[in-house]
Amino acid sequence: MMRKPADLYTWRDKMKKANLKINIEHKIKFCAFFAIIGVGIVFLACAQPPTEEMNRAIQALDRAENDAGALLYAPNYLSRARDALNRMQEEANSKRFDSARNYAEDVIANAERAVREGGIAASRAGDEAQNFLNGLRSPLTETESNLDTARQVENIQLDFDPLDDLLETAKNGYESAQQSLSEGDYPDALDKGQVVRSILSDINNQVSQAAMAVSQKN
Repeated sequence: MMRKPADLYTWRDKMKKANLKINIEHKIKFCAFFAIIGVGIVFLACAQPPTEEMNRAIQALDRAENDAGALLYAPNYLSRARDALNRMQEEANSKRFDSARNYAEDVIANAERAVREGGIAASRAGDEAQNFLNGLRSPLTETESNLDTARQVENIQLDFDPLDDLLETAKNGYESAQQSLSEGDYPDALDKGQVVRSILSDINNQVSQAAMAVSQKN
């Protein structure tokens, strides 16, 4: 039986609509497929341990632990970095990789802070030690001069041999303090400098008391 023109147009429209529906369904399935693939890729990326961040954290802490300023003057930041490193490794072993990544960032931040703060404190301590030792030069010269003057005083009651030994000890201590200063061991330089100052003070007190006793007799 022959189709009427109107029926023919209706049939064609139905076919076009059917094909359009099929194409749309195919596109939806196609997009859904790649969306699932994309989510899977993202999931796999997130499920990988943050190896690069963890390595950088280990390297940052290693640099800080080999920095003299950080070790001497910023031990609190070093301690925080070590704690964060331990937590990072624990989280990574438990496959909590986002948390491990966060702890890696904490390690790096605290390690770098230790180096930075340690450097500032070391510079300040170096200036302090240098100024302190510079201030001992004049007392050393004056103490030696006071001893030489005391030798010229008649009837002065002083045993010069022990005092000469003390002065020599002070000179050697001063040289040792300067050596510590040049090596960057500023606390040791200060400690040695304070011992030198104490020795010089003891010598001058003995000389002063002996000279005063002579003047009272006269």
